[in-house]
Amino acid sequence: MLRTMFRAYTDPDLVVQWLGPRRLTMRIDVYEARTGGSYRYAHREADGTEYGFRGVFHEVRRDERIVQTFAYDGFPDGVSLETTLFEDLGGRTRVTTTSLMASIEARDAMIRSGMRRGVREGHERLDELLGGRRSGNA
Repeated sequence: MLRTMFRAYTDPDLVVQWLGPRRLTMRIDVYEARTGGSYRYAHREADGTEYGFRGVFHEVRRDERIVQTFAYDGFPDGVSLETTLFEDLGGRTRVTTTSLMASIEARDAMIRSGMRRGVREGHERLDELLGGRRSGNA
């Protein structure tokens, strides 16, 4: 299950199926999940409004960890550093993501933007993609 979970985070064909809120569709422009690679994607509302995101993969260790930057085009000064760890629990995988923001104000702005809901819904979609397993216990 560890490899399946890691692949869900690094394969653009899978990422597009789960990342973000349900009400939005996702377009990936580039997604090079490798050390030194980059990504750019957009989430789109039904009315055509788009929200763009971009970043750089600083470290990608297969089945272990991903370290990347994350920036929302609407808040270009709010770049965060995200570390995602994958832990094999014997048939299950624990995924832990830590986001380091530049300030408390930047963190609060991110929360006010609705990111919490988008992250929650994205993980629900990931559960569904992986066959109904809980992402924290998959």
